Amino acid sequence: MENIKNIKLTPAGCAVDLSDGSERGLYVGQDYILRKLGRPHRAVNIMYCYYPLDETWPKRAQDAYKDMEVGFAWDYPYDNYFPYLGGINGNAEGEPFTCMRDIRRHGQDVILTLTCDPKISDEHMIGIAKDLKPFGRMMLRLNHECTGSWFSFNKRASYKEIADFFVRFHKIMKKYAPNVSMILCAGAADDKKSEKIEMEELFTEAFKATEIWSIDKYIALNWGWPYEVAEKDNNKHLRNSGNSVYEVAQKTFDRLVKLTNGQKKPIVMSELNADGDVTGPYSQANIMRNFARLIKNDKGRWFSGFCFYQFRDDGRLGLEITDPNNSEVGIEQPVMSAYRDIIHDDFFKPKFKEGKKAKLPVMLRWGGSEDADGISMELDFEADPVFAEANFEGELENANLMMEINGTWFYKAPGVKFVDFMPAFFNKRLKGPKKLNLNIFAPPATGENDPKQGKGWDLDYYYELKELPDIRLRFEPICR
Repeated sequence: MENIKNIKLTPAGCAVDLSDGSERGLYVGQDYILRKLGRPHRAVNIMYCYYPLDETWPKRAQDAYKDMEVGFAWDYPYDNYFPYLGGINGNAEGEPFTCMRDIRRHGQDVILTLTCDPKISDEHMIGIAKDLKPFGRMMLRLNHECTGSWFSFNKRASYKEIADFFVRFHKIMKKYAPNVSMILCAGAADDKKSEKIEMEELFTEAFKATEIWSIDKYIALNWGWPYEVAEKDNNKHLRNSGNSVYEVAQKTFDRLVKLTNGQKKPIVMSELNADGDVTGPYSQANIMRNFARLIKNDKGRWFSGFCFYQFRDDGRLGLEITDPNNSEVGIEQPVMSAYRDIIHDDFFKPKFKEGKKAKLPVMLRWGGSEDADGISMELDFEADPVFAEANFEGELENANLMMEINGTWFYKAPGVKFVDFMPAFFNKRLKGPKKLNLNIFAPPATGENDPKQGKGWDLDYYYELKELPDIRLRFEPICR
């Protein structure tokens, strides 16, 4: 057990992110998701809105206008996401910061999707940038689907004003929170008669400015939810083929490279799924398997990542659907098994790069889910284990750790003394003696980086590991 090496966490062949909570469902804690899926994501997307100039702010729209007659999800005066409670005179102890801390403690980056009133002042934007600076290498997806017409920001400004607002917000973010990468989710090149992207002339400067390009395109979607049930004789739903959606994404990327004079930025699909309201549960699972296969088999490697929308959904857009009797309970769908297979495929998993032998104490660095320095302990398994566990004493008891063994990840929160690794073997049993590595990383215990760590604190978090956990391995029952 004293055989330890330095190890580096590096990007997957294709990143996989997960949306957690929106107008269609509540946020689900990362402990639960980790145990259901067995590994953390590159990033977790959370969705909020910021309309501080409205009289009813910061109430959620459905609460502020509960007597309003609504026939479409976006009929309210402002978007029906949960309110972003930061900004000028904001409260960083409330949402979305509680969720952001939970996400980062569990070894994942944050994607904050924020619909925002384009009439806010620079002071509001500076306030948001200062809010986000402690959260490391996170991503901000501002005013997504901005060539559409449904969100409130599109009803308050022209498309040109929306594009200019994005560029202005980007400049402020680079000045006050350069650790934050921005995602521009605008039009797609889905016109079969033209290679052009929708409204590309208006958004060219925004495409050049942003760090990440994105499109939202569902393979199937019932956008009439929850006010219309998808049936064959109505029309507020769609069904595409996985191949056509993939082709649109590739065509969009190729056009963006040309439009930005040869820039090649990461392109992601920030909302991807096949709505079970349209396809039913079994086809939904097969569609996602096939789409992942398209990504994996494409040798061009232009596709950077996708975000599955979402973990638990009040409709049928989730790995789980919300139990109508209890919103804290999820009902697993067949797509869960398909998705679990996808994210445990080596192509979609982050890589471990082994380094030189390490000697305690060792400084662990957490840059983010695709760039972190940890240690690897070699463990000698005589056979398939009956007990495999770790005990944490002394200073190690207060550590915040993410650990991987036999393909399964485990979280140890500060104050936790014991972690049971046996779930890593329930569905992946050893067939004989084997040496396995226990890989250990240390994301920030509070979920935020520490300014006291000095230069570069907003990008990297450090933790000094002075001792190793006590590992208990047993290969037969204590009593038969």
